[in-house]
Amino acid sequence: MRSDSRLSRMLHVLIHMDESDGPLTSDTIARMLGTNPVVVRRTMAGLRDKGYVHSGKGHGGGWTLARRLDEITLRDVYRSLGEPSVFALGPTADHPRCLVEQAVNAAVDEALDEAEALLLRRFAAVSVGDIARDFRARLGLRTMAESG
Repeated sequence: MRSDSRLSRMLHVLIHMDESDGPLTSDTIARMLGTNPVVVRRTMAGLRDKGYVHSGKGHGGGWTLARRLDEITLRDVYRSLGEPSVFALGPTADHPRCLVEQAVNAAVDEALDEAEALLLRRFAAVSVGDIARDFRARLGLRTMAESG
C-alpha cells in the first residue's frame, strides 16, 4: 500500500518558501517535488484557503507565506490537506451483523481513535518553525563538517 506523503511534502515546501527570496511558482515547486504543477496548485489551495499561504498570478507571481512558520503547526497543515486518514488499518464491513466482527471492529476503532488523538496532539505541539530550526541546525553541522 502506498503511503500519503502530502503532509511531509507540504512541510518541505513551506520551509523552502521561508528560505526563498521571492515567490515560488507552481512549476518550481512541482520540479522540487517531482510532480505536476496542477497537483501543486490543488494541494496548495488548501493551505491558501486556511490563510497559511498567498498565491499571486502573472509575471512575478507564485506562492508566498502568509504567516510565520512558528504560527503554523503540523496539525494546521494536516487539516488543510483535508485530514487524510493517518492509518491504513481499519475495521471491516464484510459481515456487519456478525457479533465477532462487531467486537473486533469496536476494539480496533477504539485503539485507532486513541492513537489518532495522540498523534494530532503531537502535531499541534510542533510548528513548522520548529522543523525549520532543526533543518538549519543540521545544515550548520554539515557545513562545519565539510569545512573542518
